[in-house]
Amino acid sequence: MGFVSTPEAGHEAVALGVGALARLAHRGGLDADGKSGDGAGLLIQVPHRLLGGDFAVTALFEWEGRGRQVFESAAATVGIQVADWRSVPVDPETLGGRARETMPGIWHGLIANTSLEPDEWERRLYLARRRAEKLAASEGVRMYVSSCSSRTLVYKGLMAGTRLADFYLDLRDPSCESRLAVFHQRYSTNTMPDWRLAQPFRMLAHNGEINTITGNRAWMRAREAELESELQGVIWPEGSDSASLDNALELLVHRGWEVSEALMSLVPDAWEGRGDIARPVRDFYRYQSIRFEPWDGPAALAFSDGIVVGAALDRNGLRPLRWQRTRNGMVAAASEAGVVTMAPEDVIERGRLGPGQMLLVDTRDGLVLRDAEAKERAAARHDYGMLADRVLVPVERHHVDLDPLEDIAAQHALHGWGTEDVKFVVDVMAETGAEPVYSMGDDIPIAPLGRTPRRIYGYLRQRFAQVTNPAIDPLREKAVMSLRVLLGARDGTLEPEGGADRELLRRHHPAVPTDHKLLELESPLLGPAELARVLEEATVIDATYAPDESLREALLRLRREAGEASGVIALSDRRSPAPLAGEGWAGGSRLPIPMALAVGAVHSHLLATGRRMTTDIVAIAGDVVDVHDVACLITIGATAVHPYLALATVGDEAAPRYRKAVETGLLKVMAKMGISCVTSYRGAEVLEALGLGAEVMEMCFPAVPSRVGGADLEDIERVSRGRPQPLADHGRVRFRKAGEHHAYNPLAVRAAQKAAQTGDAEAYREWRRLSVMEAPQSLRELLRLRECTQPVHLDEVEPASEVVKRFVSTAMSLGALSPEAHEALAIAMNQVGARSNSGEGGEDPDTYEDRDGVRHDNKVKQVASARFGVTPRYLKRADELEIKIAQGSKPGEGGQLPGLKVTSLIARLRHAQPGMQLISPPPHHDIYSIEDLAQLIHDLKTVNPLARIGVKLVSEAGVGTIAAGVAKAHADYILVSGHD
Repeated sequence: MGFVSTPEAGHEAVALGVGALARLAHRGGLDADGKSGDGAGLLIQVPHRLLGGDFAVTALFEWEGRGRQVFESAAATVGIQVADWRSVPVDPETLGGRARETMPGIWHGLIANTSLEPDEWERRLYLARRRAEKLAASEGVRMYVSSCSSRTLVYKGLMAGTRLADFYLDLRDPSCESRLAVFHQRYSTNTMPDWRLAQPFRMLAHNGEINTITGNRAWMRAREAELESELQGVIWPEGSDSASLDNALELLVHRGWEVSEALMSLVPDAWEGRGDIARPVRDFYRYQSIRFEPWDGPAALAFSDGIVVGAALDRNGLRPLRWQRTRNGMVAAASEAGVVTMAPEDVIERGRLGPGQMLLVDTRDGLVLRDAEAKERAAARHDYGMLADRVLVPVERHHVDLDPLEDIAAQHALHGWGTEDVKFVVDVMAETGAEPVYSMGDDIPIAPLGRTPRRIYGYLRQRFAQVTNPAIDPLREKAVMSLRVLLGARDGTLEPEGGADRELLRRHHPAVPTDHKLLELESPLLGPAELARVLEEATVIDATYAPDESLREALLRLRREAGEASGVIALSDRRSPAPLAGEGWAGGSRLPIPMALAVGAVHSHLLATGRRMTTDIVAIAGDVVDVHDVACLITIGATAVHPYLALATVGDEAAPRYRKAVETGLLKVMAKMGISCVTSYRGAEVLEALGLGAEVMEMCFPAVPSRVGGADLEDIERVSRGRPQPLADHGRVRFRKAGEHHAYNPLAVRAAQKAAQTGDAEAYREWRRLSVMEAPQSLRELLRLRECTQPVHLDEVEPASEVVKRFVSTAMSLGALSPEAHEALAIAMNQVGARSNSGEGGEDPDTYEDRDGVRHDNKVKQVASARFGVTPRYLKRADELEIKIAQGSKPGEGGQLPGLKVTSLIARLRHAQPGMQLISPPPHHDIYSIEDLAQLIHDLKTVNPLARIGVKLVSEAGVGTIAAGVAKAHADYILVSGHD
């Protein structure tokens, strides 16, 4: 993707844009028919000479022949009339079969100028398109408006970039003139290819992923309460993440924002931790953070409103974007160098955009604004420092003694804590200032099938990024990550501060008092001092329920009370735990509502009623133990969390270390999803539920997938009421006879060793018996195989010796396994004709020498993020090479080999020092897009043409669409791993 700008209007910009698309074809997805691409397109200025007059143009796709009538009816309601419909000249024979099957009718509606001011004309055209879309939806008409403007026109479709001008004959006509062209070649990975989703959209072209898209869409819906009814429904529900960003950008521009200013507000630079940004620019970002959470994720953007054209990168700079300028004023920017033809002797300036940087060209006078100039121009529009200081109230951290709690052990039991939560989690975090480190395997049953009760957080799984929207490295990328949050009611977020004349609106004037103050917090994790400041202006809502009140009734009460409040509401479950003597928890004590349910119910209700922007949520929670719990509450919708019971458990002296551990862990959790700012993580609901039923999901987590159903509110309430009074030892971290079942319990391990040593079938059956519960412990154990009613004769069945050749032993690295076990596993699998996988730690080259006719190394060799042990000899030796993008036991996270395990052998193979802790980063630092993955696949095939190249993904909602993109990157196989 990219843009080209020429000093004069002519066909040159169009021709150069078309040529650039052809040269970027290798960066796009291509169907098996060799012609149907994932999409390509060109945004240009309206070519008045081609169209024969000074028209505005609506570019319309229609599939049923009724789209033109719908648009005309909608346009008439805003006082504009379509003078004529032009059938766009196209050549369908240039399309592939798949694209031809879904090809729409393509029309240009020509709209004559009615002497309106240019900005008013654009506003009416925008309203006409929005009304047409709503009318089409209400009447069931399938149509799509690619563009509707007096300034820009979009040509796009479901083809490769090499065929755009072959299909659209206009683009080869010399009378098709423009000063600019924004071009894009699509590689779809989060949606399937579609004519409507080809880019550019109406204002921008985007290469990358918006990892925070669920939250961004939700917060845009929340802001719609500020809009007139005809403008509501801003975000197109069928659109991709790029389409949603375009919808938001377009709305802001039509409400008076300058296009680069709007984009700076939606996709800001990493200004929070930088001291090298000019003060006015820093003030601009600080003020705009009041209005918008960042649309966060790897992104290269080219954009234009028909007057200004530009390019920008996200705060991480995880996409390439290079630019150059000639002496006659031509400027081009693209995701690769050289795609726009320029004579080397004419190029007087070239460069590349860095993280968060921007490049602008004003086509009216050819003015080129580099990053600092472009941002300072936007920041000079108003005194943003004054505007920010009027609203923001910084809350600094300082020490305040914790309020004492009555009977902490009883509080632990009331909130579902166990002995291990205190001893192995909270105490460790308080002592070390870091999360406890365990081996990554989990051999206990999933939450809904376990035999010990779990807190609600155990039913929620963090989602993660993979392939084109990769996880980021919270250590390496820490400088661009931020935990800063703003707490309080907001309004007017979609309204510019002033008009085009730079005069402030009255409500923003320094002489006019403001009632809306926002607390500026360093972190969403509140200590007692910050909580005290928050509670000065907050409404506290009781998040507990009485014995005669059901959990469902309590949640409905919470929603009702939250709907009647405004400003900050604090959901608090802090109550005395003392029950009536001898009657258990149901005897008279109020029970805490699980805080995840409380926050989810209130957040979703406020969103649905349009009150979320004017009501903010703080969770004062006793059931928060670790990082996962805090992360769940924030992504469900809480702006801040006060874990009072955890802080009371560790005490005043250790509380700062506990907070440090949680905050560091929160950055890691956000990084798994590729999210840099906690304000973008808040309310994004990047979770999946496992074991929660429809009643719970609809009331509390309507945007979270729950594929298999499970517990309802009555089930959850029954568990809460049945909790024992003493602090239970659940045995989930280590084996306890009366605790949770462990597949690798000591008895089972001893039985497995006996079976391996003796080869006794009865000992093997005993190991199988001891390693499973009587009841199912995983999802796959709920499956039942149907018996065949018509037996197949053995002569028609492959012999076992052939079937076993399809077996693959899972990847386990040399380091996680001892050298002896690693080699023995490879020898055994090779002897039966199957395959073993080396894992990510490399191999000892001594095993490459076959002995006694038996191969001693692994046929499948893994290429992981740290590239440990990856050498040319290692790659050449493989039958299969597997690129590990993620791992089922720790999706979105890297690996960690403790220094204790780094022997001299391991150090030699991994090119490290003995005793040195070795960490694999969450992402491959050379794979930040599907194009990067395709390049690595190509490189590996070049090194070893005989090896099959595979890609290892992890199962999650939407993994099928991701896998389809990986297949187009020419992977020979795709492994979708995962454990329940």
